[in-house]
Parts: sequence; structure tokens; C-alpha cells
Amino acid sequence: MTNSDNMMPSFPRSLSITKRLTILYAVWAFVLLAISAVFSDWVLTSDMTSEDNQFLVAQTRSIQALLQEHPDNMAIWKEKVEGETRSFASTFARYYVRIVDEKGGTLIETPGMTDIIGLSSFPAGSSIADGSGKGVKAKGRSGTPLLLMSTEVVPKPHQAKGKRFLVQMALDMAHEDIIISGYRKKVGIILLFGVLSSAAIGFAVAREGLRPLKAMEKAFLRIGSNQLNERVGSRKWPKEIGELAKAFDTMLDRLEGSFNSLSRFSADLAHELRNPINNLRGEAEVALYKTRTPDEYRQVIESSLEEFGKLSRMIENLLFLARAESRETMVRKMHIDARKEIELVFEYYSVAAEEKGIDVVFKGGGTLNVDPLLFRQAIGNILANAFQYTPQGGGVAITVLETEDHWVQIDVSDTGIGIEEENIPKVFDRFYRTERARSEYPRGTGLGFSIVKSIMDLHGGSVSVKSGPSEGTTVTLRFLQPPSAANLL
Repeated sequence: MTNSDNMMPSFPRSLSITKRLTILYAVWAFVLLAISAVFSDWVLTSDMTSEDNQFLVAQTRSIQALLQEHPDNMAIWKEKVEGETRSFASTFARYYVRIVDEKGGTLIETPGMTDIIGLSSFPAGSSIADGSGKGVKAKGRSGTPLLLMSTEVVPKPHQAKGKRFLVQMALDMAHEDIIISGYRKKVGIILLFGVLSSAAIGFAVAREGLRPLKAMEKAFLRIGSNQLNERVGSRKWPKEIGELAKAFDTMLDRLEGSFNSLSRFSADLAHELRNPINNLRGEAEVALYKTRTPDEYRQVIESSLEEFGKLSRMIENLLFLARAESRETMVRKMHIDARKEIELVFEYYSVAAEEKGIDVVFKGGGTLNVDPLLFRQAIGNILANAFQYTPQGGGVAITVLETEDHWVQIDVSDTGIGIEEENIPKVFDRFYRTERARSEYPRGTGLGFSIVKSIMDLHGGSVSVKSGPSEGTTVTLRFLQPPSAANLL
């Protein structure tokens, strides 16, 4: 998690996006306003303290000049001190002046200064010749906030040899505290108003910004099983939501395809099951129509067993496809010789090949890391199709090729009736058979290539078909093999 993630508050999962955005907007508005308020407060207090220090420095210099010019004339000192402090207090805050001799005795001070602050409360005297004098904040005897400053004054040598004075000055800062306190109250009100306003504005902005989502929600609710052809991406959406709409439309495309496929599968399944069930029912009704001989009953039972076998094989194939789609089929891989396995499977179909006079040719060889049972089932389905749809005297070629990029390719080519180009993508659909195949070879179920594709998917391989009407068909299986597979046999 990044630092920026840590700065974000956590919300309950059920909290709406509008409320989340409103809270975030208000929180960040509060943070920014608080930072601004703190900075402004610091600037205000710093500026006022700086001005106070400058004022005390100026007043100290004025007293310093007076003491240096008239080191023995206390009347002038008194007139100066009392006159300026009285004049200043009538317009601004009050300030106090005390002049102390080198023995620590008070020579003159602003009336009432002793009641405000004593001699010992002031800092040690310092020089203000460089203009950088800074006062010290303190509390008076009555709790009054004061800014204190003291400096030593040495008269000119020819006027008061050996004399030293200490000038103490205190500025009453109560008026500034009142100003700062009032400012802070106003800032607090502004901060509260700003946060509430920001929350209201944030809520309005968030609700307006999320309005397209509400419109999209309504569009989603209109889509049902009967309206899977509708698309939400056709409307003009903001860029970010437009990407969501495209993704949703892509999902609808897949759902519509799966739904249509399921509908076709249900219809095809009903059709395929209807024929053997009707045959069984018809034979049973005919057998019961009148009394039969044992041989006739035997023939009916044998014919029924054939139909039962067809139903059993169909159900087994459908169960295999269902398990393969849910990944319940366990794939137990081992290294095998591809050509030897294919020759073993061919032995099962050799009688059919001899009866039709089909010439079978094997080429190449290679090793595979596959489940032997599933591999034989896939090859068996392909060979069954090849021998079924190849006419008398045709040919079947089986080629095993190891490529340089660690793939093993198996091609099964026949000289059969072929498949139209537009029908090739459909051959992997369940129960799909071309019109020509249904009319000339009615005994098939159309599940063979579906099973082959499921087996190849389980092995991470691929299957493809290349064909043309009356040009034969080539089925290609591709298996990815580790580089060292050939060395394990």
C-alpha cells in the first residue's frame, strides 16, 4: 500500500459512492482550509509581534537619546516619559517605561507600572544598536499579557562619567490578544461554513457526476433473457463509463452466444433423444400389437438394445463434456509415443477401413506428455469421422510432426465428403452436423468434435479443421511439449 492510500479514509463497503465522494471532498476541504487558517494565524501573530518589537526598539532609542543628551535632567525625562505614554495610550495600547540607575534604584517610571510588573521580571539589558532587539513575552501581576524589553544606556563620557542607566519598557498586548481571539473565532466560523459548503457542493458534484451510472443502471435493468441483443454502448457515455459500457457489451455478447448455444443445444438434445425413444416406443407397440414368436421378441429386444446403447453413449458423451467444462475431469499426463498410440487406436477401426477399402498411411513420429485415455478418445473420434465420411476406395493419412518451437502436430487427412467453409466454425458445437452428413449418414450424433475440442482444452492444446466440399477434411491437433519430453522415452 502506498503513502497516498494510507492518507485515504476507509469506508464501510455498503456506503454509496456519492457519500464517499462527499465525505472525501469535505475532509480535504477542511484540511486545506485548516492549513490556510493556521498559516494566516501564524502570519498575523508574527507580523503583530514584529511590529511590537519595532515599536519598543524605536521608543527605547528615543529614551536612550534623551538620557545621553540630558543625563542629569530628570524633569525632562519625566515630561518625555509621561507625555508619550499618555499620548500613545489614548490612541493605541498602553506601554510603560522605567529608568533604573546602576544601583538598581528606580529613577522614574510610568505611573502605575510597579503595579503592572516589577523590576526583576524584565530580561537582562542588551544592546539595540543593530536594530534587531526582540522583546520577551510575559504575564503581568494581574495576568495582563506584556512584551518586555530592556537595554543599557551609557551617557556620553564628558557628560556623566561612570553613570549607567537601564531602560525597561513593557507593552500591553491585551488589545492584540482580543484582535487575535476575534480573528480566530471568525476563522472558525469560516472554516465551519467552508466545510459545510464544500460538503454540499461535493454532494451535488458527485451526484451529477454519477448521473450517467444511474442511466446505465436503468439500461442494465431493461436487459433480460429476451433482450440479450440490446447493447448499452450505443449511447454517448463519458469516457470512463464508456469503457465500462464496452466491457458490459462484450459480456452480453458472450452471454448471448452462450444462451443461443444453450437454446440450440436443448433443441438438438431433444431432437436427438426423440428419435431413439420413438424407435423404442414404436418397436414396443408393434411387439405388443399381437402375439409374437420368441424369435420375433428376441429381434425386438436386440433392436431395443441397440437404441439403448446409442442413448447410453450419448449420455456418456454429454456427461464427459459437462465434466470437462467444469474442470472436474482429472488429466493424468504421462509421456507416450504418439505414433504407437495412434496405431493402437487404428486397430479398432481397421475392420471398417478394410471393408471400405480405405488406404491408411502413417508418417512421422513424436512424443507427447498427455493423458493416454483422453488422447486415445480424441484420436478415436477423429478416425471414426474420417472412416465414416470417406467413400469406398478413399484414403486417410496420419502425420505426426515435432516442430522446432516444442509443439507436436498431428494431422489426420481424409478424402471424404468435406465440409463447406461457412460450416467449419460450427463443427465444434454440440450435435451440429451438416445437412449432407445428416442425409447420407443419419447414425451420427454430432458430439465427436465437441469432445475432441474439450480434450484439447484440458491439455492446453488446440484443434483446427481445414476442409472443402468433396475435397476431404484435415483435422490438426497441436500439443505443447516441454523441450526434454523426447528424452524421457
